[in-house]
Amino acid sequence: MDALTPNSSDSLAAAHANPRVRVVCAQPSIANHFLSELRDVEVQKDSLRFRRNLQRLGEIMAYNISSELSYTTKTVRTPLGESSSQHLQDFPVLATVLRAGLPFHQGFLNYFDQSPSAFAAAYRIEGTAQVQVQVDYLSAPSLDGRVLILVDPMLASGKSLVQTYRAMLRFGQPRQVYIAAVIASPQGVEYVTREVPEASLWLSAIDDDLNAQAYIVPGLGDAGDLSYGSKL
Repeated sequence: MDALTPNSSDSLAAAHANPRVRVVCAQPSIANHFLSELRDVEVQKDSLRFRRNLQRLGEIMAYNISSELSYTTKTVRTPLGESSSQHLQDFPVLATVLRAGLPFHQGFLNYFDQSPSAFAAAYRIEGTAQVQVQVDYLSAPSLDGRVLILVDPMLASGKSLVQTYRAMLRFGQPRQVYIAAVIASPQGVEYVTREVPEASLWLSAIDDDLNAQAYIVPGLGDAGDLSYGSKL
């Protein structure tokens, strides 16, 4: 595995202080309740609830990100007259990493219901001296001039997200990029903000550290297995 930067209160504080990083659960809200249930080993026994809580956090994050997007004024006819309101100028492309990202992605899609989607199959190569990531499947619409929101529940070392994003650039250059995760490590935040300086990060929480296997601590475990069952 990679030699990871030792955790300290300074690195955690720096991640929270980064102006390109938004932490949804930094303030009390219902999002904190959903996140707590995702972490709880007893609640995790219910995979349906685990997936639903990932969706809920995706919905909350989609709502928050929507405040930064572009809108146009549109007049609609009501049964009793007319009303002018703000309509989303264009729906973002929603991208995720299979398979763990699917429930979180669905939460975004519930709100951005006219958005096209992009998918990548990426996985860590085990048994090597470093954290290596293989991206072996990509499907995406044109990204040229679009808003791209790349979602994945866990931002650990950050390598899978960065490699997925770079691979997706073959489909065009987005005009605006968001990376969204449920839980991140300070090391992952530092790596992604350094390697993808054009992106804004939206997170539910930043945890304390990565362990020797590059898993987030305290984290919540394997989001893919908890959503869909253990894999061989």
